[in-house]
Amino acid sequence: MWRYWLALAGVNGALAVALGAAGAHAFAATPEAERLFATAQTYHLWHVPALLAVAWLAERGLDGRARMLPHLAGTAFLLGILLFSGSLYLKAWTGAAPVPPLVPLGGLAFLLGWLILVAAGLGGKRRIAE
Repeated sequence: MWRYWLALAGVNGALAVALGAAGAHAFAATPEAERLFATAQTYHLWHVPALLAVAWLAERGLDGRARMLPHLAGTAFLLGILLFSGSLYLKAWTGAAPVPPLVPLGGLAFLLGWLILVAAGLGGKRRIAE
């Protein structure tokens, strides 16, 4: 399962870089769109290493109830990328306002993912010898 998270980290990293390259040329004349796009890309890029951490945690394995926590965190990070960054990317590209609750729900998904990692760190015991 860790390979799934590693692949998703790679796809999101490549996507963030490609969108950043396109956005650098597309938004030079519109400061508001450029600001929205930069915010979306910043959050997108910062959550690529988070997905790498999820892959690492999923590969190492945890015992008990903590076993699923890295997977839940990764799912929350992906939802955050989709809802938060995706909505801001869309608004920057099209000017159309995103569905109002999507951006804050994406932000909550990011926060939830980080808090789930806290729970994994505090509540999990290693299954595999270090």
